[in-house]
Amino acid sequence: MSAPIVLVVDDNPTNLKLIAYLLQAKGYDVRTAIDAETALEVVEDARPALILMDLQLPGMDGLELTRRLKSSEKTRDIIVIAVTAYAMKGDEERARAAGCDGYIPKPVDTRALPRIVAKYLGLGDELPNAE
Repeated sequence: MSAPIVLVVDDNPTNLKLIAYLLQAKGYDVRTAIDAETALEVVEDARPALILMDLQLPGMDGLELTRRLKSSEKTRDIIVIAVTAYAMKGDEERARAAGCDGYIPKPVDTRALPRIVAKYLGLGDELPNAE
């Protein structure tokens, strides 16, 4: 069985590298994008099972990108998890209203993230490279 593809969309290079590293170390096939346009290209080419979506992106924000993905028959079943440092009252509700399947506030709990991703992918506590 091949590892699930996870797309990490974040305009902050440090956050992008950290999250990608954490997930790759646990066996996920990780792709990255720094903006919505690049994310759309990755979705077209790689068809991820799950997207970790920063909401504050330059140009098209993460909420609009999620709306677009969830409104398309080709991409509506991709799991989208909002990941944001802009955690204000009502943000989780706005993320879910845009179509996000989950919400993770920053800073991300680095130990919990791979297991959170596994649960959303229906893997339970089993990580792709779990022995």
